[in-house]
Amino acid sequence: MKQHHTPTNVVVIFHSGYGHTKRMAEAVAEGSSAKLISINQEGEISDKDWEDLVNADAIIFGSPTYMGGPSWQFKKFADSSSKAWFQGHWQNKIFGGFTTSASINGDKLNTLNYFVLLAAQHGGVWVTMDIKPANLKSSDRNDLNWMGSYIAPMGQTPADASTEEMFAGDLETARLYAARVASIAERMRLSDSE
Repeated sequence: MKQHHTPTNVVVIFHSGYGHTKRMAEAVAEGSSAKLISINQEGEISDKDWEDLVNADAIIFGSPTYMGGPSWQFKKFADSSSKAWFQGHWQNKIFGGFTTSASINGDKLNTLNYFVLLAAQHGGVWVTMDIKPANLKSSDRNDLNWMGSYIAPMGQTPADASTEEMFAGDLETARLYAARVASIAERMRLSDSE
């Protein structure tokens, strides 16, 4: 008899200042069939949101990169996660993340490293990228992983560009990465249930 199991539960927890990170979060959610939780402008989420994070198989962090790191709203959320840390609620969960900024570099790597360390403090397992960078002369700005990141997706949109003008390659990279996170979380969940 075939066993029925619930689908993998992925949660995307993000803060967005001007809408670009939100649009990237939506691409991530599309790739992983995830629930979106938006950190508000005071750096807070609801009690129900905290409960959803406890029940998640995988958690994907998202924040713009401001001044070389995640937004203060995301940091406030991260500090508040110490309650989950004390109780081991996120231990052995699958983690991923993404970030975006206006500059090509913009020190986005520092934000991704912040996410990796946060996941590590919670005893989680980080999922890396499996998309090779688009780094040839023939490469186009809308190619997959044009930003050349290996830890997780990076997006870049000029400061005076709208969310509709975000590069399709960045959004598709985020979507495919999220599908990988969900797939690894599913494999982990099935192996734990055997």
